[in-house]
Amino acid sequence: MTFLSILVALLFEQLKPLRADNPIWAEFKRLAVRMEQWFNAGHASHGRMGWFLLVGALTLPAGLVSWLLYRYNFLLAHFAWNVLIVYLTLGFRHYSHFFTSIQLALNAGDESQARALLAEWCKIDTVGMEVTEISRIAVEKALVTTHRNVFGVFFWFLMPLGPCGAILYRVSEYLARAWNEPEHMRQEAFGEFAAKAFYWIDWIPARLTAVAFAVVGNFEDAIYAWRNFAHRWKDEAIGIILSAGGGAMGVRLGTPNENAAKIIPSDAATVDISDMEVDQLPGDEPGVRALQSTVGLVWRALLLWMMLLLLLSGAVWLG
Repeated sequence: MTFLSILVALLFEQLKPLRADNPIWAEFKRLAVRMEQWFNAGHASHGRMGWFLLVGALTLPAGLVSWLLYRYNFLLAHFAWNVLIVYLTLGFRHYSHFFTSIQLALNAGDESQARALLAEWCKIDTVGMEVTEISRIAVEKALVTTHRNVFGVFFWFLMPLGPCGAILYRVSEYLARAWNEPEHMRQEAFGEFAAKAFYWIDWIPARLTAVAFAVVGNFEDAIYAWRNFAHRWKDEAIGIILSAGGGAMGVRLGTPNENAAKIIPSDAATVDISDMEVDQLPGDEPGVRALQSTVGLVWRALLLWMMLLLLLSGAVWLG
């Protein structure tokens, strides 16, 4: 049932994708803002309390509904509930229109349009960016977004928590960003627990995503880049995903330049410039072809996850 739930949810998402600004997530974001306003008194303990209350308020009711449907053998309703939760927590198509539009603009030679789309997607200043920079940041953003909106959700949905796990992952991922990224929050203690909680929640999924990229791409280069260059990103999980993804495609990601700290968004790839040596990074400079390679890598990784899940589900049924 788990495999079918994910498969049906993916099909629904391809046919009727939810936008990133859909009403359900918009209401959740407003709730996160209110929670920060109510609890933020400048102490880490307040952030911990707010995190547990908000996560609990969203996961526990979902878990109760799932348990009741399963307990009283409403199998069809339980299946539909699983599909709904996966559909709402997945984000495979949330931002794909940005990536596709950037790819089309670069293929047509319209760099100004590609810069405008990238600026809207990543909320960064793209004035004067060359094709290499545009391609690199788009690829980095796509890999990290796919991991956090798809593969991380898959992992936690497959855990015994089921729908609660999927909600836990997406909620904790958002809170780790929303309670730490804005300028007025970066120096406050309120978001510390949210960041630490997501670090541990994402510890295994990030590494499984990197392994999937390595398996479906250039395995040797992916593992080499992971082992030797992942630590050069300030965010460990992002470093693992991007180093392995870049190695798998033979593309040099995270290449620093004089504006790297400004142009690379904090939820995509923050690079420690002082610790980076360009000539040691493996792969070629990213270009328009790297965008197509990214699409192929992501789809192959997704098929790998689904194939393994199918085999696992078959083993459970036969057992």
